[in-house]
Amino acid sequence: MCGITGYWDKQGVNVAVIEAMATQIEHRGPDDSGIWLDDSHTLALAHRRLSIIDLSPAGHQPMQSPCGRYVLVFNGEIYNHLELRSDLESEGGQYTWKGHSDTETLLASLRHWGVKAALQRLNGMFAFALWDNVEQALILARDRMGEKPLYYGNSSGVFLFGSELKALSAHPKWRGEIDREALTLYMRHNYVPTPWSIYKDIRKLPAANYLVIKDGGRVIADPECYWSLHSVAESGNQRLSYSVEEQTDQLDRILREAVRSRMASDVPLGAFLSGGFDSTTVAALMQAQSTKAVQTFTIGFHEKGYNEAVHAKAVAKHLGTDHTELYVTPSDAMAVIPRLPEIWDEPFSDASQIPTLLLSELTRKYVTVSLSGDGGDELFCGYDRYTKGYQIWRLMGWLPIAARRPMAALIEALPGASIETLMSFLPKRFRIPHFADRLPKLADVVKQTTGESYYHRLVSHWKDPASVVIGGHEPVTLFDTPDRMPNLSGLRERMMYLDSLTYLPDDILTKVDRASMAVSLEARVPLLDHRVVEFAWQVPMSMKYRDGKGKWLLREVLNRYVPNELMNRPKMGFGIPIEQWLCGPLRDWAEDLLSERRLEQEGFFDPKPIRKMWLEHTSGSRRWHYYLWDVLMFQAWLETRK
Repeated sequence: MCGITGYWDKQGVNVAVIEAMATQIEHRGPDDSGIWLDDSHTLALAHRRLSIIDLSPAGHQPMQSPCGRYVLVFNGEIYNHLELRSDLESEGGQYTWKGHSDTETLLASLRHWGVKAALQRLNGMFAFALWDNVEQALILARDRMGEKPLYYGNSSGVFLFGSELKALSAHPKWRGEIDREALTLYMRHNYVPTPWSIYKDIRKLPAANYLVIKDGGRVIADPECYWSLHSVAESGNQRLSYSVEEQTDQLDRILREAVRSRMASDVPLGAFLSGGFDSTTVAALMQAQSTKAVQTFTIGFHEKGYNEAVHAKAVAKHLGTDHTELYVTPSDAMAVIPRLPEIWDEPFSDASQIPTLLLSELTRKYVTVSLSGDGGDELFCGYDRYTKGYQIWRLMGWLPIAARRPMAALIEALPGASIETLMSFLPKRFRIPHFADRLPKLADVVKQTTGESYYHRLVSHWKDPASVVIGGHEPVTLFDTPDRMPNLSGLRERMMYLDSLTYLPDDILTKVDRASMAVSLEARVPLLDHRVVEFAWQVPMSMKYRDGKGKWLLREVLNRYVPNELMNRPKMGFGIPIEQWLCGPLRDWAEDLLSERRLEQEGFFDPKPIRKMWLEHTSGSRRWHYYLWDVLMFQAWLETRK
């Protein structure tokens, strides 16, 4: 894993500037660094290296092709690079390999097959920049599922790119004007969705795309897709017709291959283990293919309802892994909060970033590479919203569309707080937790007339973010364009598809990348091997969701390695008690960031709805912690720019 950056300036580039940009991402690659300037001194590339495969100088970057035509800076891992070498040699190529790094293989592949054809052959996570000296073109590319980040754009006439925004912002011509459209989207989603970034004129390259830049920084066309999840999802209409046993065998085989290929490393390697289905599957398949105990890691919390460490420990004992756990205190978790804006580089308010960072710090003390179980929910129907959320939509089907708004108005008029108080006198099994908070949410979704609009509201934080962002306007996204959706059989599959293109790369994978790279740890995600993704979309929904449970086929695979009694428990999130902390130890910090005077002076938010939420939350009358955390993470990020 590494960090890349560069810039193209017709007025000229210099060593000091590109070195300053690279220094900003040193944490992504502390082992080595390199820069390259073209002959005209108008283009500069830089690389920071975290040595994983081929620790020798043969893997140094920027790397130039033997013919001198191409120069490459590359972040990530190509898991099938040895197979690619064999293919290159079998096709008549005369190669004298300098080492065994995947960078050298990638460069040879791009030279031999061309950019698009080479990308379609890769199995890996990556973001790279390739300079073609003959075509005088710079090509940027990103992996299929968006595991590795890549930002690009123009600032004051200079084309900039990099793994993180902080590299771009180190350039002396950086403007960094906040994009209020992107801020509006952030308030809805708790992340800035691709292709936007928090800054005007700076974009994220979408997953499975590449981009060609010429003429000193002119993007000659929109990003081009080399692998389409849309096509993969639609191909799922031709379902696999194998028996349960045959499909379980197939998934087992594909997962074993995905895990095995991600165990290649010249440095110590381990796995995150929460004790949930996804991380347990990865750890089990690692241990099944290892001759020694795999190192696994988990963190625990003393707060009830947030601790999975006891489950992870039981799984580790069964598998025979070399397990390390660390119980963290609220003060440990809160101590990292001031670091979050600098690490995540743009507003990001998924509070599970905190335990993810703590877990990465623990893991990095022992290994340099760790496998993660992310992606299983989106592929195999794991989230509650695919089950409970879907059932709510189905129940709403009996209600005529014309009657939905009057019904929503009736729900909104109910005295939620009073009803919740009366419920406290009922037996526990008849109580509805947080009834006053749930009523407005129910009223909001009852109004919706299509499955897509229903799901959009269901996964939104602020339901009308343009009303709170001053000068805000919400641009059109994939949620607003159902005509761009693949032809899928039902809403549940459309939910999973939308998440795979939005929530997965922009929240989950962003969280894992920044948390792990902040401590120079490489995180690998075997469940997002494109062969697993393609297989998962061929599996009928009846084998993903069955008997009221998601991930049914994945559970069948895991049952071969771990007894069901160890796994048969409710799904837990990877969270922290933000709700309580905002009323306790974080109250003074939050009050300062949310003060009416401060909000007015900064001019990004209307203070009235925010102050109302804050007062209701701290009084205990309502639970607004998710909404408030969105604002707080922006405010904390904004403070780092002063």
